[in-house]
Amino acid sequence: MGRGAVNTGTTQAEGFVFAPPYELPSWPFVAPPELEARTSIVRHPIVIVGAGPAGLTLACDLARRGVRALLLDEDDTVGVRGASSRGICYAQKTLEIFARLGICERVAGKGITWSFGRTFSGEQEVYQFNLKTDSVSEQPPFINLQQFYVEWFLVDRILELGLTDLRWKNRVTRVTPLADGARIEVETPAGNYTIEADHLVDATGAHSPIREQLGLDAHPSRSTDRWCISDVRFKKPLPTERWTWVDAPFNEGRAVWQHLMGDGVWRIDYQMPEDCDTAHISKPEVAGARLREQLGPGVEFEFVWIGPYGYRDHLLDHFRHGRILFIGDSAHVVSPFGARGGNSGIQDAANLGWKLALIAQGRAADALLDSYDAERRPAAVENLRVSSRSARFLAPRSPAERTLRRAVLALASQHAFARALVNTGRMSMANDYPATAQLPGGARSVQNLRLRHADGTPTTLMDLLGNDSCCLGLWFAPDLARAQAALDATAALPLRLVAIGGTSGLPTLLPDEALARQLGDPAPGSLCMVRPDAYRAAMIDAPTAASITAALQTLLAQDWKTNTR
Repeated sequence: MGRGAVNTGTTQAEGFVFAPPYELPSWPFVAPPELEARTSIVRHPIVIVGAGPAGLTLACDLARRGVRALLLDEDDTVGVRGASSRGICYAQKTLEIFARLGICERVAGKGITWSFGRTFSGEQEVYQFNLKTDSVSEQPPFINLQQFYVEWFLVDRILELGLTDLRWKNRVTRVTPLADGARIEVETPAGNYTIEADHLVDATGAHSPIREQLGLDAHPSRSTDRWCISDVRFKKPLPTERWTWVDAPFNEGRAVWQHLMGDGVWRIDYQMPEDCDTAHISKPEVAGARLREQLGPGVEFEFVWIGPYGYRDHLLDHFRHGRILFIGDSAHVVSPFGARGGNSGIQDAANLGWKLALIAQGRAADALLDSYDAERRPAAVENLRVSSRSARFLAPRSPAERTLRRAVLALASQHAFARALVNTGRMSMANDYPATAQLPGGARSVQNLRLRHADGTPTTLMDLLGNDSCCLGLWFAPDLARAQAALDATAALPLRLVAIGGTSGLPTLLPDEALARQLGDPAPGSLCMVRPDAYRAAMIDAPTAASITAALQTLLAQDWKTNTR
């Protein structure tokens, strides 16, 4: 369930040089065993449809937690056939997820790490930011890398872990909801088959056939704003920074973005007139003229890919429909400003993965999945709100909005309050979660801090969380007797207790000011519970075995007194 094809053009067109297209990997079709078992329908615990960033992240996440899944994709490769880079900006929370999955070093080695951005109005710089200022994470604020590389690395990692049945050239043609799961009809080059799933996850993207078939209204809207992407290599030294022009003099007073990606390729986005001819603006001679205006007449360059786009948005009313769940673009699409699309889908997968793992392992009830919708849909609403405001700043819809933008830009170079109003895309960050039944106090992401054990050996928060879907109870200078009683009472529960300082007999970390700030500066003796997806979920002021167990039960929608699954 699908990807469109992109034509990268020839190696020479109208005197403009095209770089050789990327050679994407492909994987062989293997006839599924269900084709031989036509007399009965095989049932799988977890089926994921769509091998894009969200679907691959979920499969990899489950495998790291020791949980098998079936992943179906209609293609046999990653990305878009051709050289389109698609999404490129991977935010810190996403990189922390990649670190836990075991691909972050590979992403960092291939991609471009950056934290600094500049915004210009005409020739004048009006705003700058450094995302590293407030960062205490082991991972950088952003890495730029073509999307197909990320998908490629995830596939390699999934195959290395060995727990995922990854089936290429398996196209889902129909989904039927069941009271206890879903029935899935699949078409392959060797024939068709039908399977069932306890849980089905739709990761098929913005044009989800599953969503359409089930008749779910995503409330789509489409912008009239038009852009043209140029992925290009050129010989001109420039800093590794995100540069944005609100009204670039070399683009007829319209916006431009400039990012460096892997392989020395620059992604440059040019805002176009709303009524433009998209075929015309994508011609090499037209795109080349824009580049020469920007880079200067003597700069050599070669195109990797050119393509127009117009953005849309949509949002499902619910991300959970019984045993069918929607993640990534199948659930929500936002405008591309601030890199809140692909990152949000990857973070959907990280939110869902540990919950599905606990349910599959019999350590949590199915009601835990209600928290996926309760947390990730508000995150999508917030991302839609933020990115829509960016879109309106870059393409004002009324004379009043244009007047406001001119005033902001005029004041921004001299006044701090106006700089905060310059909106060329608020960069993606981990969403806070609202108060819900499982999160009475809401939740906030905790960065992947560098920490030290009591003996001085280094560790990180992700190391402490591990991959067994246990919550982490960080107990600040606990009382010895209380700590031992809690350890005994929770030994069989999905919880790992770790002390911060003190001599409690628990595994102990050295006190760390950055960690304390991340957790809200807990008082001595208090316990902060951190979920497997690195979200601060509960604070217990005077923890006891009973109160710790009760907090975990609330968090996991579980009652171990009556339900011992």
